[in-house]
Formats: sequence, C-alpha cells, structure tokens
Amino acid sequence: MTDHDHNNTLIQKARNILIQEAARLPESDLQAYVAHYFRKGREFIENIRLTSSPVYVFEKDVVGEKTSLFRKAFEAFLPDTGYYYAVKSNNSPELASAVLETGFGLDVSSGVELTMALELGATDVVFSGPGKNDAELELAVMNNDKVTVLMDSFGELARLGKIAKKMGLNVRAGVRLTTEPKGLWRKFGILTEDLGRFIKACDDYLCIDFKGLQFHSSWNMGPERQIAFIEHLGQCLKSLPEQDRSKINFIDIGGGYWPECGEWIQPAATEKGMLEKALGTETVSAHDHYLNPSTPIAVFAETLSHTIKQHIHSLIPCRICFEPGRWICHDTMHILLRVIDVKAPDLAVTDGGTNALGWERYESDYFPVLNLTRPAMTEKPCMVLGSLCTPHDVWGYAYWGESIKEGDILMIPTQGAYTYSLRQQFIKDLPGVIVYP
Repeated sequence: MTDHDHNNTLIQKARNILIQEAARLPESDLQAYVAHYFRKGREFIENIRLTSSPVYVFEKDVVGEKTSLFRKAFEAFLPDTGYYYAVKSNNSPELASAVLETGFGLDVSSGVELTMALELGATDVVFSGPGKNDAELELAVMNNDKVTVLMDSFGELARLGKIAKKMGLNVRAGVRLTTEPKGLWRKFGILTEDLGRFIKACDDYLCIDFKGLQFHSSWNMGPERQIAFIEHLGQCLKSLPEQDRSKINFIDIGGGYWPECGEWIQPAATEKGMLEKALGTETVSAHDHYLNPSTPIAVFAETLSHTIKQHIHSLIPCRICFEPGRWICHDTMHILLRVIDVKAPDLAVTDGGTNALGWERYESDYFPVLNLTRPAMTEKPCMVLGSLCTPHDVWGYAYWGESIKEGDILMIPTQGAYTYSLRQQFIKDLPGVIVYP
C-alpha cells in the first residue's frame, strides 16, 4: 500500500468515526442512579460523624449482596465451583475481611497482598501474577496449607521447586496460560502449546503438587473472549495424554467481569472525542454522557457454563474457579469531599485530590458528582476540581444539585474498583475509610 492509499484509508476511517454517534447513557438509568445515591448519601451524612474529609465510605453490606449474586449465578449451572476475590481491584483490609466472611477465598498478586490475606485469617488463597520473587515464594510455601501458587513460567517453576525442596515442604500449584500470545499480554503465563511440557516438567519436582490451570482476560463487557479461549483450551486438552489430563483438578477462568451498569464515559473517551483531541479540536460537554454496555452476570454464567460443559467437562470433571474483583467491589465504596473554594459559578475546588484514586479517572470516565448539602435532580455545568497542584485533578465537569457553595459535601458514588488500591501519596494525605453501617 502506498503512502497515498494509506492516508486515504485513515481519512475514511476518521470520517466514519465522526459520522457515527457513540451510544448515549440512557437518561432514565442516570436519573435512577442519582436518586438512589442521593438517598444513600443523605443516610451517610445523618448516621456517621464526618469529622474530616475527604473520606472513603465503605458499605460492608454490599459485599455480601454482590458475592451472593455472583455465586448463585454460576452455581445454577455448574456442579463444583470455587470463588476468589481479586484483591488487586481494591486492597482495603476492611473489604477483604468482609469478602472472607461470605465464604470466598482471596486471589492475591504479591507478597504484600498475601501477607494481608494471611493476617486476616484467610485459609484458601490463590497466589497469581508474574515475577514472584524468592521471598514471596518462600512465604507461599511456608503457608502451604492455605496457599495455591499459580506459576507464571518455567523459570518460576524451577525457583519454586528449589525453594520448596530446601524448606522440606510440599506446595499446591497450578500454571497460568496466556490468552494473547502477542503484545503486552504475553507477560502473563505460558503458551497453551507448552502446557504438556510444563506438566511433565512438574514431575521433576516431588515437592510440587500440580493441580490445575488458570487463565484470565480483562475488561470483559461480554463473554465472547472467554468463550473463544475455553474453546481453544478444549482443543489443547484433547491433545494431552490422559495421565496428564487426570492431574488437572481445577481450571480457574479468572475475572474481569464488568459491572452490569456498563462503562459510563465522558465525550473525550469516545472514538470521536479521542480523534478530536488528536486534531486539537476537543470540546468538553457537561451533559453528554456515553455508555459501553455490559452483559448481566446471569448471562455470563449461563453462556460460559454451556461452553465449559461442552469443551472442558466433556474431557475433565474438574472444579471451575472464578476471580471476580471489579464486579464485587465497584459498588462497595464511595468518596465524600467538601467544597473548599468556589472561584466562579462554574468553578469549584474541593479539599481532596484525585491522588485518592491514583489516576486521572474522570477525564475519561463519567460518574455523577452529587451535592449532598443542596440536592436536586438537575445537573449543572461546573468544573469540580481537586486541590492538587496539577490541572488534571478533575472530579467532574458538572454537579447534581441546586447550587454549590463553600462547605458543601459532595459524593462520587461507586468508587470501589481500581481507585483505593491505586491511591498514591502525592501532595495531599490519603483519605481515611469509614465503614458503614
């Protein structure tokens, strides 16, 4: 293809992006969400002593609701299942403790997370993630009655075997399979075509009790990628000798399930918005909200279970395990802030910064900013900014309320996923946590 043809192709793609309108967030869904969290927010204010802000409000009861819904969805179709909360999605000890009370295990990805899990009394932990160092592997082996190590490579197998032999202990283990052999996701796991060789390599280490497999795909708005990999895995398992298949007691299909509300995004995060930004014509709109829809967990469960029965259980009657993170914790935590300065009718500064999140989330993601002090079911344009010394410290481009004044308490609901665990000590102190009720 010549440069001229390539440029014409790009121009046509850009034209199509500009013509096609992204799916808008239904106004009825937004209104229902705002009304629900205004009620919750007022309840928080009336029942907790808000001595300082910003703070995270953690709703413990929501954990039980979410874990129950998730478990029931899959147990309706599969006979033998296991559930592990992905700690990386929100590593609050209060949240992890509440998850353990529901009977879930914990999925950890570091020695720090493993230490916390053990201190909380977890007795069923899977330890996944690439690049585990020797100290982390030693901690896992030392707690071999509670921990299953999901190995990430042949090199990690050799180091784990050496460590377990030196400690004189056996360790339960499995191996992660990479779902994408190209690009950045190559970082995780081994190729499926190397599975047979890996299982045989485990035989060289008498202290390693090989038990199963894990794979994971992220940002699952629907089950399509998981279905495709399960089908691929089924073909791989068919090629294994029966003696190797018989060693597989569990297959962990990971997490990545998106909450049923879908992904709410700002105009800047749509394809059109990203193109406009690249062209230097970006505009900010306070009232345009868009939606990437997601699949209900009941549909995930039915569809994935059918595929598992057809391609896995027809070969191996193994336990199927799940590692939901975002799906469990998304609704469990909210952020409360106080307006500290109103510099103009359309410009307010809060006492907390987005270091509480660890990233510039609200430039791309949309979450309503609710003025709990002056509630109203109308959204008013206003740049609601944090108090960090950076212009990217954005909470939102509008607020829901009658007006906005110094001292008003604002709430950004449903901030439980990939916020608390990404927070950073940057300029301002980190918010505390209030457990509610």
